[in-house]
Amino acid sequence: MSDIKLGIVVSEFNYDITMMMLERAKEHAEFLGAEVKYVLKAPGTFDIPLLVRKLLEKDVDAVVTLGAVIEGETEHDEIVMQNAARKIEDLSVEYGKPVTLGISGPGESRLQAEARIEKARDAVEAAVKLVKRLREIK
Repeated sequence: MSDIKLGIVVSEFNYDITMMMLERAKEHAEFLGAEVKYVLKAPGTFDIPLLVRKLLEKDVDAVVTLGAVIEGETEHDEIVMQNAARKIEDLSVEYGKPVTLGISGPGESRLQAEARIEKARDAVEAAVKLVKRLREIK
């Protein structure tokens, strides 16, 4: 049993990409010896912060967020990403627990998003490292 417990919130929007990100994240958590206690699926990246809040109230040490915000014909992708990222960081500080940003975009094409699927591992790695570093200063 791991002493680091993670929650993951993943966007269902761009499902073909985000579900591959989720698989990479779960595999890397196992490799690092962390336990994924919860996986919650948000309809889109904009919806992730509410589920992050719910997980931070549970028995997790950190939350990993995953998504792909692909550029469209308007600036919608920028608004979604800026607001989600800001709220995700606010929640991390508010709860004193790491919440990592494994969301690619904005301004990326579908091909660029596909090329960044492996980056989901980085978000897990950052969560585990942050938990360990926070424990060092307690």
